[in-house]
Amino acid sequence: MEGTQHESRTTPPGYEDAALERWAPEPDKRPGRTAFQRDRARVLHSAALRRLAGKTQVVTPGTRSQAWDASPRTRLTHSLECAQVGRELGAALGCDPDLVEAACLSHDMGHPPFGHNGEQALNEFAAEWGGFEGNAQSLRLLTRLEPKRFVRSQSPGTEGELVSVGLNLTRAALDAATKYPWLRGAHPTDPQSPKFGVYDDDRPVFEWVRKESPGHRTCFEAQVMDWSDDVAYSVHDVEDGLHAGHIDPNCLHAEPERQAVFEVALGRYVPEGTDPEELAAALDRLLDQEWWPHGYDGSAVAQARLKDATSQLIGRFCLAAEGATRARYGPGPLTLYGAELVVPEETRYECAVLKAVADRYVMQRDEQERLRADQRVVIAELAAALTARAPEGLDPQFRALFDEAADDRARARVVVDQIACLTDASARSLHRRLTAPRA
Repeated sequence: MEGTQHESRTTPPGYEDAALERWAPEPDKRPGRTAFQRDRARVLHSAALRRLAGKTQVVTPGTRSQAWDASPRTRLTHSLECAQVGRELGAALGCDPDLVEAACLSHDMGHPPFGHNGEQALNEFAAEWGGFEGNAQSLRLLTRLEPKRFVRSQSPGTEGELVSVGLNLTRAALDAATKYPWLRGAHPTDPQSPKFGVYDDDRPVFEWVRKESPGHRTCFEAQVMDWSDDVAYSVHDVEDGLHAGHIDPNCLHAEPERQAVFEVALGRYVPEGTDPEELAAALDRLLDQEWWPHGYDGSAVAQARLKDATSQLIGRFCLAAEGATRARYGPGPLTLYGAELVVPEETRYECAVLKAVADRYVMQRDEQERLRADQRVVIAELAAALTARAPEGLDPQFRALFDEAADDRARARVVVDQIACLTDASARSLHRRLTAPRA
């Protein structure tokens, strides 16, 4: 069922009626509220967003290292921080702030338990059935899995049956939440890239979202969301690492340690062929700032300085993008496909160096690798157990979908959907129950 109208008389500046359409047209309950305010509210009140509180960001929820004396960030707190950054940056550039915030809040909804580690394990399990990608899973969740709106099917063979349309967000909100607007293997410059934004069986709604979009371009709001995501996690992961005692700021002045950081950046966070001297200059620019948390020792004064450094970094990265984008396009609202977000190369290098610092000193710790190995075993064994024993172990929602599935491929996708919705703790609990020896 395809939307052909919008439900609100209040149209945000810079957006046409087509951007406000929903897959299933529905009337507004509160006249005067914009469609994007409604989108934001739906995402904010969703169970999928709440579940992110139990999913790994960098440090697994519920675990504590000897140095850790505060709650680590989760996918939920990261999403909230990304939303705050994105809302302000988007508003400064003329985007609708509710639209950008809705995209930022929902961008990680499809991530499975155990963060990117769980994503890789699920992708291995689902390789022959279309793979797994957290961003494609987010679209699936927003448009199909999150139970909010049901409509009568008009498809041959299922006419009249109730089918879920997920949160039934506007076209603009779904587009803004789409980082990778292409199918698996269809990356515009790298066919081997594991990143994609839609599964093959979700193509109808994806094509509806993108029917007026130019090629593989992401909309301006999605670019703001993507940069806000980079800013939030690069800055906050370093903050958490310093606070936990995993990062010694003095090491960033030692040449062997600096080279190790640059090697991580070159392998993951900047394009191949980037001159390491550019990364060295980026790190030095940050270390030269008066507000940089030199000599962090965990004292109250040091904690306050670290918080100030966090604010300074976020402001530095956002103002650089805002200034460069305005320099190219001038004043006025920038929306949809009317502009490209411009982030100076030097700013991207600074952000990349921060990501590499967190990667080197937090994610590459021996204890983290041991934990990740165990997590991969949990996902693999859970997927095998659910496949062998389903519908046992499935929640009622997924049990019904499993019973309705037409073939093994569709049933395997239901198993993947169930696992992706679990938190770290519930994945371990279900794994124990399904793999325990039967009496």
